Amino acid sequence: MQWQAAAANSLWLASCAPHARRFEQAVRSVQAVQERRLVGYLRANAETDYGRRHSFARIRSVASYRQSVPLSSYDDYTPFIDAMATGRPNVLTAEPVRLFELSSGSTAAAKLIPYTATLQAEFQQALGAWIADLYRHEPALLGGPAYWSITPLTDGPQRTAGGIPIGFEDDSAYLGALGRLLAAAVLAAPNALKRATSMASFRYLTLLALLRQPDLRLISVWNPTFLSLLLEPLSDWWPHLLRDLGQGTVTGAEAEIAAAAAATGVRFPPAAGRARRLAGCDPHDYAAIWPRLRLISCWSDGPSAAPAERLAARFPGVTMQGKGLLATEGFVSSPLWGRAASVLAVTAHFFEFLPETAPERPRLAHELDAGERYQVVLTTGGGFYRYQLFDVVEVAGHYRQAPLLRFVGKSNRISDYFGEKVAEGFVAELLERLFAAVNPPPRFLLLAAEENAAGMSYTLYLEPAHHPAPQVVVAWETSLEAELCANFHYAWCRRLGQLAPARVQLAAPDAAARYLAACQARGLRLGNIKATVLATSGGWAPWLAAEPGEERVP
Repeated sequence: MQWQAAAANSLWLASCAPHARRFEQAVRSVQAVQERRLVGYLRANAETDYGRRHSFARIRSVASYRQSVPLSSYDDYTPFIDAMATGRPNVLTAEPVRLFELSSGSTAAAKLIPYTATLQAEFQQALGAWIADLYRHEPALLGGPAYWSITPLTDGPQRTAGGIPIGFEDDSAYLGALGRLLAAAVLAAPNALKRATSMASFRYLTLLALLRQPDLRLISVWNPTFLSLLLEPLSDWWPHLLRDLGQGTVTGAEAEIAAAAAATGVRFPPAAGRARRLAGCDPHDYAAIWPRLRLISCWSDGPSAAPAERLAARFPGVTMQGKGLLATEGFVSSPLWGRAASVLAVTAHFFEFLPETAPERPRLAHELDAGERYQVVLTTGGGFYRYQLFDVVEVAGHYRQAPLLRFVGKSNRISDYFGEKVAEGFVAELLERLFAAVNPPPRFLLLAAEENAAGMSYTLYLEPAHHPAPQVVVAWETSLEAELCANFHYAWCRRLGQLAPARVQLAAPDAAARYLAACQARGLRLGNIKATVLATSGGWAPWLAAEPGEERVP
């Protein structure tokens, strides 16, 4: 397969070259490129319901655009999206809606995001520039297959009342027809695995597919925890996987896996030689299993930083590259080889930025200052205008005229039941201080306001690396409460008796997996669940809290 992979990867690189050239031209004239994008959106959608309401036809400048179109959030689009879901045309865009994609918030209810041909092309442009940069700087990636994460199709295909599909057929659809075809030629795991009817069978089949690939060069996932959890059962399943690998069967480690795997229709030919070679390997020695692996791509900023660092420690010698900032609604930034931060995708959408110190004075892409923090605002070909992502980024420098961005957190991830206004960034910083001296650090942390016998209190679900003594847990609770009281609003709610003291709840040993399962149960797609340290909703105890004796870890 090596020569086939090299040929397909080379063709894919060639198909991405125009995107890379367009991007390189754009970063030399960011202001002009961005203004052209805005004018294109306004002209194309002037006669839509939204365009007429906001006088798109009369807008002649960025200043008049800001005067005519207010900053928006998803709730502002709900009536428009409801109309589009019935099949009504010319609502937000003159282009028809190809499909709706589900949003990827960490704990919020899933939302429908309209996708048009233009929006999909914008994603392809940004992705193409990244792929070209990646493969040109690491040509060894061309020589073998890649694993691109697959989101299990747990609920089956869905459609709106108007018959519009919900969700892409598979994750590679973002790449476009040609990119999808070429990527399929080098996939280390077939997309059909998404049809596995249980999470255990999905993981088993994925591991079986990856073990067949001694030439695996690239692993691309969104959440680093996704890959960590995928690899977790490898040692337990090792003898079963090697047996199935050698015999070309899928008997699995248990009957449930074999039965669920049958739903995918995937069949693997025997690989007896590969099974014999792996028999002498330690299932924890990933360098021996995949000796030619060169790069892992995953989120690595903000709340994903710690999980990404732990993942990197398990793959010594393999380059870890951050994903940059992507949202379901739009493509904000992509990695750039040799840079510590990702570069703004200036050819994808029209961007505005709200300074953290003066959000009433929006900046354009060419006006950002290094070291400052901003909230990202998008206007896209999908029909969102001056749409607030509530993502906070810090400018780490510039690549030519384009800013280099580092994701900090969500500005709107605020837990606020009584006016306490506990924000994600605040929680991340206090937890870093609280556990700075704990070595090894906790494996999982999530703060959520929960109802209990004492009333409503903030509960920190914590999976420790080593079982702590009771007095240590009490000390953590005392410190957590003191840190939270540094927030004036929280302290006021405590004094008023609206909140009970903060608690520490030891979590089950597999808290990260349980968290993902809980998010799925709330309607979120596994591959898109983002790491967070603050839940803005409650009800996590049934999923995360350890049973008596279960909290004991090695």
